[in-house]
Amino acid sequence: MATRLRPANCCSTPVLPAPLSIVRQALLVAGFKALADPNRLEIFRLIAAQNDPLCACDIVDRFSLTQPTISHHLKVLREAGLIVVSRRGVWAYYAADPHGLALLRGALGDVLPDVEEVAS
Repeated sequence: MATRLRPANCCSTPVLPAPLSIVRQALLVAGFKALADPNRLEIFRLIAAQNDPLCACDIVDRFSLTQPTISHHLKVLREAGLIVVSRRGVWAYYAADPHGLALLRGALGDVLPDVEEVAS
């Protein structure tokens, strides 16, 4: 980030956030993009609320979307690393990916400064 000379007494110097690795930044962007759609957010919330993997048929039954649309949303969530799928015969079961959950839980720490830093 380039800095330019500012007039004296203009304002305080901004606090810069801690740098993110390119990989961490890409994971956060993918996760946030995946959850930016209201339907995907609700599908993810439904899956993440379960103790056991959830059958795709139960997901389709809870939304007024077509099965192909649900499949598309599940694919986006899976590619973003937020859910995992396991197959049992012809059925697909979805669960929240522990790595994706950890990413989301840590995201606020990556994006927002510590309260102590802001107060000083």
